[in-house]
Amino acid sequence: MKFKITPWSGVPVCLTLALTLFFITSCQKESSTNPETSPGVALSNVSGSSFATVSKSKYIVSKPITLNGAHNITIRGDSINGGTVPCITLNNCSNIRITHCKLINSKTLGIYVTGCSYIHIDSSFVGNVSTGVYAVNSKSIQVQDNQMKNMQGPYPRGAFVQFDNVSGGDNRVKGNKLENILGQSYPEDAISMYKSNGLPTDNIYITNNWIRGGGPSKSGGGIMLGDNGGSYQVAESNILVNPGQYGMAVSGGTHMQIVANEIYAKAQSFTNVGLYYWNQSGLPSSSITISNNKVNFTSGMYGINNSYIGAGNATPTGWSTNIWNASINASILPTTIITMN
Repeated sequence: MKFKITPWSGVPVCLTLALTLFFITSCQKESSTNPETSPGVALSNVSGSSFATVSKSKYIVSKPITLNGAHNITIRGDSINGGTVPCITLNNCSNIRITHCKLINSKTLGIYVTGCSYIHIDSSFVGNVSTGVYAVNSKSIQVQDNQMKNMQGPYPRGAFVQFDNVSGGDNRVKGNKLENILGQSYPEDAISMYKSNGLPTDNIYITNNWIRGGGPSKSGGGIMLGDNGGSYQVAESNILVNPGQYGMAVSGGTHMQIVANEIYAKAQSFTNVGLYYWNQSGLPSSSITISNNKVNFTSGMYGINNSYIGAGNATPTGWSTNIWNASINASILPTTIITMN
């Protein structure tokens, strides 16, 4: 069980955009393989698009960015060292895309999203920050096809992606490649769903992510659904190798699904259990499906320890279809999964 992270409240920065602001200050440039049509950072409307674009010919070395009440904007090609503040902060924004950015070295967050809707984060690298993407009190957040490395935590920070009171449809964490190297990071849960609610017709989907590395935290692990409640969350077709204290879990909520994932861990001092359902929320929990997963997880203390159902909790639907002691090992992920740093 994880406790709610208090939102960061600072306001840094190189640029702040409100609805009526149509100028962005220039920052230094560096080389990149991501060309744009013209240099500079002037904000312009893009014909035929719902976004405006911060257009650049190359990656631009930028100071941390904060947008307040902004809409229909694309941030593309920024290279940002966060320092003591988030690399990018979005406050009460909508229809924002962050793409092909390099966001590194923040004592706090890579991307902080609060009170926003329709935020799309893709094709970016986030590394050496306390948490990669933290979205709170927001709707329709999509984190897709990014690479992230070495979350620094410590608890309660430390996720690659955490949704905190995120709700509605179009919420996705999909196709990301995520890696923590032991001794270079101090992560908690790799992907965390805290008090977040999808829709019966459009669940929160966490799919096709690759996760490698966790620990030495003795509470953090791979993918956590239903933390302190929530509903309509699906984690499907993810691959996890040595993700920490646990592999995947449901710790509360209703209408939760963990389906067709692969979870492997060798014995380490902090490893405990591969896959579990244990309602720790203090709220009713029901309609839990955990099925068709392959698990081979070794506890540092107990040996093979693939599964656990908390006392008094109903056996999840599909529990008998899981493959325990599956014939899988660390090779279910390729040797190199991070290529963008």
